[in-house]
Amino acid sequence: MTFEPRVALASLSGQSDAEWARAGSEFAGAAFLGGVALDEKSRAAARKLVERDREEFLPEDPLAFVAAELDALADAPLRPAVNVRSATLSPVREAARLCAERDAMLEINAHCRQAELCAVGCGETLLRDTDRLAEYVAAAAEEGAAVSVKVRAEVEGVDLAETARAVASAGADAIHVDAMDSEAVVRDVADAAPGLFVLANNEVRDAESVREYLDYGADAVSVGRPSTDPRVLRRVRDAVEGWFAESNAEHPNADESNTDESNADGSNAGGVAK
Repeated sequence: MTFEPRVALASLSGQSDAEWARAGSEFAGAAFLGGVALDEKSRAAARKLVERDREEFLPEDPLAFVAAELDALADAPLRPAVNVRSATLSPVREAARLCAERDAMLEINAHCRQAELCAVGCGETLLRDTDRLAEYVAAAAEEGAAVSVKVRAEVEGVDLAETARAVASAGADAIHVDAMDSEAVVRDVADAAPGLFVLANNEVRDAESVREYLDYGADAVSVGRPSTDPRVLRRVRDAVEGWFAESNAEHPNADESNTDESNADGSNAGGVAK
């Protein structure tokens, strides 16, 4: 996958579309659109969220919406991705096929904690069901898409290191970790599945937060709610580029050796290089 700069724009429900991605493209190397509810159960849950004043994407045809938004970024200077929710497997396969055709990443949402989505098997409910999550990852990877999994720390009964190993074995290329107030979990995830590209998320605002996550082993950071604020994005981009410049000066062959290892064992066939 790897993208430059190693800053991603994290999906914001009802806001993260192609226009939003383009607006942040000066500062980011990737943008996660969505989340998009794909099947009827997840769409029904999203409609309930709208009823309580939450913004959601509810196009008439969600797969056509995914295709159109990705097509609108065909010439954008960043790597597009789309975060999806589904209570059933078939739409995930189809969304993955659309992403593969457009050199975009598919991100499986095992992150949302809204009760309506969890009740139909999405978000944190999917995170708690490792076997089912791995099935989603494998199905998406079979379509040829680069696959990311968005997860959340501090979910009772969930060991994110175990989750990382499971999704890596199923064919995931990346794991996108909302660390909550447990920033060190990024190190646990990175150590558990060294073949995964690790994106760290939550309160990424400045040089201090960037350095903390990258020191823990993240390959990139993502910016959530401030993704529409160019001042924050500029600070984060500059901090990321500074950290990698310093790291490369200290270890000049590190990036080259990691990329060579990934290509040699085929673990990054979907396009993600650590």
